[in-house]
Amino acid sequence: MEKEPNFGSESTGQNSDPRKNAGSPIQNNKATVRIPMLLGITLAGGMLIGATFFGGAKSLNNIGRGYTKYREILQLIENNYVDTVNTDELVDYSIEKMLHKLDPHTAYMNPQDAIAARSQLEGGFDGIGVEFNIYKDTVYVVTPISGGPSETAGLLSGDRIIKVDNTPLVGGKIENSMVFKALRGKRGTDVKMTILRKGEKDPKVFTVTRDRIPTYSVDAAYMVDSKTGYIKVNRFSETTYDEFKAALASLRAQGMTQLLMDLRNNPGGYMDRATSLADEFISGNKLLVYTDGKDNRYDRQTHARIAGQFEEGPLVVLVDEGSASASEIVAGALQDHDRALIAGRRSFGKGLVQMPVQLSDGSELRLTISRYYTPSGRSIQKPYVMGQEGDYEKDLELRSKRGEYYIADSIKNDPKLKFKTDGGRVVYGGGGITPDYFIPRDSTWQTPYLIQLYGKNIIREFAMEYANDNRAKLDKMSFADFDRSALINDEQMNRLVKAASAEGIKFNEKEYGRSKNYIRTQIKALVARSVYQKKNKAGQNNEFFKVIGESDDTYQKALKLFDRAGKLESGTFTYNAPERK
Repeated sequence: MEKEPNFGSESTGQNSDPRKNAGSPIQNNKATVRIPMLLGITLAGGMLIGATFFGGAKSLNNIGRGYTKYREILQLIENNYVDTVNTDELVDYSIEKMLHKLDPHTAYMNPQDAIAARSQLEGGFDGIGVEFNIYKDTVYVVTPISGGPSETAGLLSGDRIIKVDNTPLVGGKIENSMVFKALRGKRGTDVKMTILRKGEKDPKVFTVTRDRIPTYSVDAAYMVDSKTGYIKVNRFSETTYDEFKAALASLRAQGMTQLLMDLRNNPGGYMDRATSLADEFISGNKLLVYTDGKDNRYDRQTHARIAGQFEEGPLVVLVDEGSASASEIVAGALQDHDRALIAGRRSFGKGLVQMPVQLSDGSELRLTISRYYTPSGRSIQKPYVMGQEGDYEKDLELRSKRGEYYIADSIKNDPKLKFKTDGGRVVYGGGGITPDYFIPRDSTWQTPYLIQLYGKNIIREFAMEYANDNRAKLDKMSFADFDRSALINDEQMNRLVKAASAEGIKFNEKEYGRSKNYIRTQIKALVARSVYQKKNKAGQNNEFFKVIGESDDTYQKALKLFDRAGKLESGTFTYNAPERK
């Protein structure tokens, strides 16, 4: 989709995991706690490249010999190989294979992939401003973005996109990349959209002028009750800190005295945005994070430096196995300074810092240059073996098999990597942030039948049709009235089951019974998003998350932890993460 909010299911391209400290753990003293995080992955490339590639005659000689050999082989292939080959593809392949001998997070991206990856962390993109969905090889408008070019031109939710300029988008296999390429382009340029609207026989042609479309990283910010605020952050992009500050100020103005911050499935992003966010909660000039590289070129410290908006008051932070990198920096700093109660499941475990280097053809090398450490001295990088990326990628699967998502005692921390928070609580390094309060994954509603519904896009398609069929009534309804009265009844659920059967999904009564209430909630939440998101100028999906929260077991349990968080803040709550057994 051109712009699709993250609903907490996607874990992410920005995930990177820090390397396990091979020696003894760094203890809490000022001589060894030398240096925190790079101020984001946007450090001055020229300076860093110069330091890296002109660092010594011996290195240059070694590189020169390797380069000569590689050039000779490539030239021989180009001139003499029996078949015609694409040398650009060979070069990309050889670079990728070479990097597989390094850590799991050093990576090479071709120019197209590099642009796509950067756009995930930028504050916006040039396009027509529409969320789309591919269903049955047909591109549907989910919703035009409020105030964007598509809404201005008259596109509606449910419209089928038949053609963009001279590019047909019907027939054959339709891929997201095809749609992106057709819809995005330089702002100020026009694109002709051929649309087939429900209930009309003849296609319509709209001319849409591309513009800058903002993207948002704060998914939700609302008051749960008269004193409890909730903020969900989906990544750390260019605009995250500004969005977060505005959201926090708004909740404070509404009387918030305690906050639930949701970092589940947040894969990370810019480090400086993460430390700035953490600074809103941590007083004085306390250490937030530090980095340690091969030598002191990439050693950095980041300290708290501002009077934050919420330096006092109960704070609960949700993390899970999809929380990585910058998310773990925030959680680690708050945990080490006993500022927040960390709840949920053990985080991903990425503590390696990548420097992005743009190459001459627009491709990009993301080179690991240092490890980062939490204030207590923890490296939270989970273990890996150089060159064995496959084993590393199986870690989350192995956690599931060990029962770690369901039983707190299944988390096996290394007793050799033991550290202490400011208040003397024991915490562990070497593999993510272990929560202070474990909340197991709720899988009671997860069934193969539900997975098939998602795979065939049945739930989203049904919600879109429901919203469009009832648009006139829903647009006049306040969310409070909607939340109270909008119920997906059995007759409508039977229609969904019939639609699924028509798509080849065999009905399973037992599995349907387990998933039924979850499906109802999902439909209601998607309808709420369709109706109310356009009214939120900050791009938030508050109504969606309010509905989802009703059946989100982790969210509901976290809301009951503020007494513990208050005791932690006052120094009367003690909790030690479980040791390895």
